[in-house]
Amino acid sequence: QVQLVESGGGLVQAGGSLRLSCAASGRTFSSNGMGWFRQAPGKEREFVATISWRGGSPYYADSVKGRFTMSRDNAKNTVYLQMNSLKPEDTAVYYCAAGLRIAQTAGLYDYWGQGTQVTVSS
Repeated sequence: QVQLVESGGGLVQAGGSLRLSCAASGRTFSSNGMGWFRQAPGKEREFVATISWRGGSPYYADSVKGRFTMSRDNAKNTVYLQMNSLKPEDTAVYYCAAGLRIAQTAGLYDYWGQGTQVTVSS
């Protein structure tokens, strides 16, 4: 019903920046909330940021607040995650998700992208 495709991951040195993109397609009308999550090896999936297509400010995990910025482009059905001042602990597979509303819990999202690897070297 909803397809999500992430892009923009890669290898970057500590202190560098990356911008992730998530393109949504299909029946997205009921998927009002979009989220970014990440999962590092041996760890559970972790909330990063969320935003609504309808408006309002994004919400961020404390670990990325002030460094990451989530934004949306409704015309392109695309959300972004601008990541600045990257740290080695940011290394993870980053996933885009769509759900009924904005949420900080992975289980509340209905659709997920395939993930994109972000590796931050020291």
